[in-house]
Amino acid sequence: MQHAVGSPLPPPHQPGGAPQQRPGYLGAPSGPVPPAPQPQVPPVPPPPAPQHAPVPQGTDTTGHVPLPPGGPVPMPSAPPPAVVPDPAATTLAVLLIGPAGAGKTSVAKYWADHRRVPTAHVSLDDVREWVRSGFADPQSGWNDHSEAQYRLARRTCGFAARNFLANGISCILDDAIFPDRPAVGLGGWKRHVGPGLLPVVLLPGLEVVLERNAERSGNRRLTDEEVARIHGRMAGWYGSGLPIIDNSQLDVPTTARVLDDVLARAIASPPKW
Repeated sequence: MQHAVGSPLPPPHQPGGAPQQRPGYLGAPSGPVPPAPQPQVPPVPPPPAPQHAPVPQGTDTTGHVPLPPGGPVPMPSAPPPAVVPDPAATTLAVLLIGPAGAGKTSVAKYWADHRRVPTAHVSLDDVREWVRSGFADPQSGWNDHSEAQYRLARRTCGFAARNFLANGISCILDDAIFPDRPAVGLGGWKRHVGPGLLPVVLLPGLEVVLERNAERSGNRRLTDEEVARIHGRMAGWYGSGLPIIDNSQLDVPTTARVLDDVLARAIASPPKW
């Protein structure tokens, strides 16, 4: 049978009556269409647990807080000329020198109490008196035993100051240092604390020193003759180049403010000693 030109041809048949598929034709799927596969998202790992920094070998610790080891205190760097140094907000190491009755301890405590940064006060006399049995009282005479205990106390004060400063805490120390005794003088303090130590001399008049000494008790109170002798030897600090504060007519708060002024100048231009 012939078909007209342009009319569609019937699909070819395979044996058995099944329609023959054209090449490349897959046919319509039968049944429900399965959903398209979703891309696999890798699971997000949990955040790592916080790790504590290892503590360097030989570093002391308190609880879990690492404490840096103490070392020599460096010389404080001078600020730019246009900046006025503020000693009340600077970490400092101060050595307050003066005779018995000069008011060193009172001024040092007040100064430490009223600073805007953490500050410690270390008195050499207090540390020396940690020795109870066998205490070598200098009033009984200065000898090898009393000098050995003095050196030990000064080394202990220096160790404490370095550790305070290494942890950001300023320190003011007080000691009655004689300018004519270099063996137990400034050199030892500089060696134990460091070149950044700022020495200041507190030297009121003799009458004031005698009056203040009379208010003392125990082994802190000296005879008038001893006080006069010590005060006379302290006069050797004049001309030494160290800053000197005459607090004869100054109360403790005023003396502490003058000390701040002196330290501001010392930071800008450290003394040579």
